[in-house]
Amino acid sequence: MSPTGITHGILCNEIGAEIRSFVKSNDLGIVCGAETGFVVERNPDSVIAPDVAFISHERLAAIENPDKFGPFAPNLAVEVMSPGNTAREMEEKVALYFAAGARAVWVFNPKKRNVAVYTSPTDVRVLSEQDTLEGGDVLPGFELNLSKLFAVAKK
Repeated sequence: MSPTGITHGILCNEIGAEIRSFVKSNDLGIVCGAETGFVVERNPDSVIAPDVAFISHERLAAIENPDKFGPFAPNLAVEVMSPGNTAREMEEKVALYFAAGARAVWVFNPKKRNVAVYTSPTDVRVLSEQDTLEGGDVLPGFELNLSKLFAVAKK
């Protein structure tokens, strides 16, 4: 993994903080930061680490050893595109997350200032910075004002 820029780090931190605050106040599970690995393919094993991950209490109960990689994808995987990422690479990651059990994947694009909200590998809505991101079935009641989020990363 190669280092990323400041904007990437700011967005990852802000998004994670917003999700964590919501998850914690509603006692829904846990939120993990970048570098938390999840097994998304077996034989041979493939592990990927989203920038932010939400795991529900129900799924946490199925994890036998929290010191090892997650044995499945998180309920929600969040990716923030770096300048070196390609659209194809993101599509491949989205497919891997869903194949391993994710219920939603959000892909933030700082350059375009938008977010692709996936509820399946083929069901995607792209929100602009004028929109509000909602948590859907995975985080009901969660809302994130995208203009405020992208404004923080611009400072």
